[in-house]
Amino acid sequence: MVHKKTGSAFQSFIRELARNKYLYLLTLPGLIFVFIFNYIPMLGIYVAFLDFNPIKGLTGSEFVGLRNFEFFFSGLDWPRVTLNTIYLNLLFILGEILSAIVLAVIINEIGGRWFKRITQSVIILPFFISWAVVSIFMITLLSSEGGIVNKLLEAMGYPPVSFYSSPEAWPGILILIRIWKSAGYGTIIYLAAMAGINNDLYESARIDGANRLQMIRHITLPLMKSITFLLVLLALGRVFYGDFGMIYALVGDNSFLYPTTDVIDTFVYRSLRTLGDFGMASAIGLYQSVMGLILILITNRIVKIYDKEATIY
Repeated sequence: MVHKKTGSAFQSFIRELARNKYLYLLTLPGLIFVFIFNYIPMLGIYVAFLDFNPIKGLTGSEFVGLRNFEFFFSGLDWPRVTLNTIYLNLLFILGEILSAIVLAVIINEIGGRWFKRITQSVIILPFFISWAVVSIFMITLLSSEGGIVNKLLEAMGYPPVSFYSSPEAWPGILILIRIWKSAGYGTIIYLAAMAGINNDLYESARIDGANRLQMIRHITLPLMKSITFLLVLLALGRVFYGDFGMIYALVGDNSFLYPTTDVIDTFVYRSLRTLGDFGMASAIGLYQSVMGLILILITNRIVKIYDKEATIY
């Protein structure tokens, strides 16, 4: 019975290839690209178990087993950087998705076509600004001496705030900057999804006497549920990866801010820069990948209970 099922499945696969051979040929370059740049580099996982020497390579370096993992997990920093990574990424996911939905709904309700296009162009512009440039903006805003925010506080009669030595303020600062920079990009995705909503639903609601807020609540937002779940699932896959470019550009090596801003990626970068241990860095990268995979599998299972169409598989 098993052989018959296997044979019939294989025959169905061959028939599908023969029927749509030209479509599969179109996907071949993309599959080759993914295989070369995504699957072949996975051989580098082996580095996590080696005392890696670039001169000796993978085959000549000494196999050390789990010793590279001991460096990270035997220290006192790994709980802090892990919790910071998860906490900040959850804030980013929540902030980006909520702001993108709100912006998309507002823009979708705008009647003027030209105004809508200009608005979309303006809100997506920050996405293309380098984090290095953003860091210069932040120094201008938050500097203790001459910063715009502190000047405003002094003008209002409040004492100046030393932002770059106040770690408790930075989760809020980082989430605001992340929303400002990334919400416009997410808005485009939601606007594309909203464009696919059947306009007859809105016409029927108007005939029944529904106002705009009621149509948003009972038509637009419910139909956004599947795409929202899917984006959350994709984002959760990288929840153990801190945004290194963002955090290092804005915080750098400021040890005052480590309690709330130091994430796994910045910790690994400092360790690799000071110790030059490729095996240890690879071990932590493998830890991030495995934990991210576990989290996305669990979340996918939970989402499947509520909306099967929003799951990855």
